Amino acid sequence: MSIVRVTEDEFEDLVVAALDTLPEDLLELMNNIEVTIDRFPTRSQMHGAGILRGTLLGLYEGIPLTVRNSSYSLVVPDKITIFQRPIEQMCSSQEEIVSQVRKTVIHEVAHHFGMGEERLQELGWG
Repeated sequence: MSIVRVTEDEFEDLVVAALDTLPEDLLELMNNIEVTIDRFPTRSQMHGAGILRGTLLGLYEGIPLTVRNSSYSLVVPDKITIFQRPIEQMCSSQEEIVSQVRKTVIHEVAHHFGMGEERLQELGWG
């Protein structure tokens, strides 16, 4: 299998397009969050996600909306990071990259809304 690569700008466009597919009312509920792109996850990010072997396609870091309370204020934004190279490495076509970016973005946004890995697996977004 050959690795398909896209430019950083093209990858960013794919992430933005995936976010744009989310329903407007869902986007309006997203609060205090930034979405970033990195080439690879750091060791610290892998460790924090509990990944000892394998790879990480995306990462949500923050306080999910479902556990925020009245004391939630003056905190740094939650962060969703989408990792370009691991996604490219697992895909064999441009179409697969588009699909995997969308799936990864939706997966990480779901964590922002308090969904856990088990529920995401049940829904087919694991």
